[in-house]
Amino acid sequence: QVQLVESGGGLVQAGGSLRLSCAASGRTFVRYAMGWFRQAPGKEREFVAGISWNGGRTYYGDSVKGRFTISRDNALNTIYLQMNSLKPEDTAVYYCAVDESRGIPSVDVREYDYWGQGTQVTVSS
Repeated sequence: QVQLVESGGGLVQAGGSLRLSCAASGRTFVRYAMGWFRQAPGKEREFVAGISWNGGRTYYGDSVKGRFTISRDNALNTIYLQMNSLKPEDTAVYYCAVDESRGIPSVDVREYDYWGQGTQVTVSS
């Protein structure tokens, strides 16, 4: 059974940093793109960052460019999201996801096949 488990969320002050992790189990995803999305209350789920199967290409949503960094360790079947200079508007539940159909990540939430349960990130002002 495929399982994605996020960790690393929490409460942080504005300007602070957090590092999220997403560990995959049940099968290997080393050939597939993976991504991070987030969803704030009352808002649609939005693309945050994506990474190609080998980590060679990364993509970011406009609101996080220059502040967040996505990376992956295929040996551990894990991806990460380093979040710096956090802002109150970054407050959301953060989800990791796998797109089995391609090696380059899509920004479209509908393209992803497996999702984690999410981890809450709260940034206080």
